[in-house]
Amino acid sequence: MPNLNKKFEAAVANSKNLSERPDNMTLLKLYALYKQGSVGDNTEKKPGFSDMVARAKWDAWSLLKGTASTDAMQQYVDLIESLS
Repeated sequence: MPNLNKKFEAAVANSKNLSERPDNMTLLKLYALYKQGSVGDNTEKKPGFSDMVARAKWDAWSLLKGTASTDAMQQYVDLIESLS
């Protein structure tokens, strides 16, 4: 697990230095995997319809409910590596 934490932290740092900006669906996936890996299941209140960006992020994160944080971390690392 300590090795995975280091890989996850490195991937988070690398996400800021990608050669090109990922599409919106990929960005939502990255956000959701990051939140699931670092926080766990989404327990936040669902944003209203007027805040479409926050709602899309909330929905993406909620889809990962039940995913182990270690699995989310590994998926995040793999996705960042595929984009690099």
